[in-house]
Amino acid sequence: MITRPTPSRRLLLQLLVAAQVLYVLGVAAAGYATTAYGQHIWLATSPVELHQLQYGDFVRLRYVAATVPLAAWHAGGTPQRRQGVYVLFAPGADSLATVAGVYASEPRPAAGQAVLRGFVQEVYNNSLELRYNLERYYVPGDSPLRRAKTGPPLRVRVSIAPWGQARIERVRALGK
Repeated sequence: MITRPTPSRRLLLQLLVAAQVLYVLGVAAAGYATTAYGQHIWLATSPVELHQLQYGDFVRLRYVAATVPLAAWHAGGTPQRRQGVYVLFAPGADSLATVAGVYASEPRPAAGQAVLRGFVQEVYNNSLELRYNLERYYVPGDSPLRRAKTGPPLRVRVSIAPWGQARIERVRALGK
C-alpha cells in the first residue's frame, strides 16, 4: 500500500530542495562576484613541480610571498603556528605584488595596496612560512604547462573580494 505524503511533508521536501539549489547558486555567484568586484593583484610563484600532473589535474603552487622575513610581522608578540593573519601587499616591480607587512588584525590598506588572508604554517628564527589557501591550481588539458617537463616561474592573478574571499583568476608564465 502506497501512502501519499502529507502536505506538511511535501512542503518540507520542497524547502529542502530549494535550499540546496540556492546554496549551489550562492557558491557560484560568490565566485563571480569575487572576480567582478574584487581587487586584482599578481603574485609570483617559484618554479612549479609538474610531475604531479601525471597523477591528476591539479598542480601545487608555491608563492614567493609564502616565505616572509620575520621583520614583516607588525603585531605584538611572536606569531604562532596555524594563526590566522592578514598580509598587506603593495605594488612591486613588474606589476607583481610584494609583501608590505603581516598583521594579526586586518590593516587598513592605502591606495593600490591589497589585504589577503592567510595563516602561519611555520615560524623560523628569521622568517615566517605562510599559506593563502590558493596553492592548488587546476591545469586545463590544453595548457602549455602540461607539455613542459619542469615548471616555469608563474604569475598568478588573484582576485580579493571586499569581504575577504580570494580566488585564482588567471595563471601565466612569468615573462608574459
